[in-house]
Amino acid sequence: MSEFDNVPPPPPATTDVPADQRTMALAAHLLGIFTWFIGPLIIWLINKDDASKAFVTDQAKEALNFQITITIAMLICIVLTIVIIGGILAPIVGILNLVFCIIAAVKANNGEAYRYPFALRLVK
Repeated sequence: MSEFDNVPPPPPATTDVPADQRTMALAAHLLGIFTWFIGPLIIWLINKDDASKAFVTDQAKEALNFQITITIAMLICIVLTIVIIGGILAPIVGILNLVFCIIAAVKANNGEAYRYPFALRLVK
């Protein structure tokens, strides 16, 4: 049994998520492109204690976990530049970050909870 077997499923998709929560979730995902983990971390810290903002908290936490994963991947790419493969992998990681963050932002703006296909879920 691995750590990934204990990952909780995303909350059910509902269309009754308020517009302000959808906008904050969208911002959490898009800020990850520009600020890596700092933007999602700030949004998560601001909203984590408010039970009425469960959607924002969930999506900010998901964006934070993904950006931590991307940061670790980029650090590995920096180390691997010694053997040249890191220079090839770093742009691929950057493109994956961009694509998945945009997909997540669109889903969050529609009120759907999004789970990144690969992310270390360190923040629970």
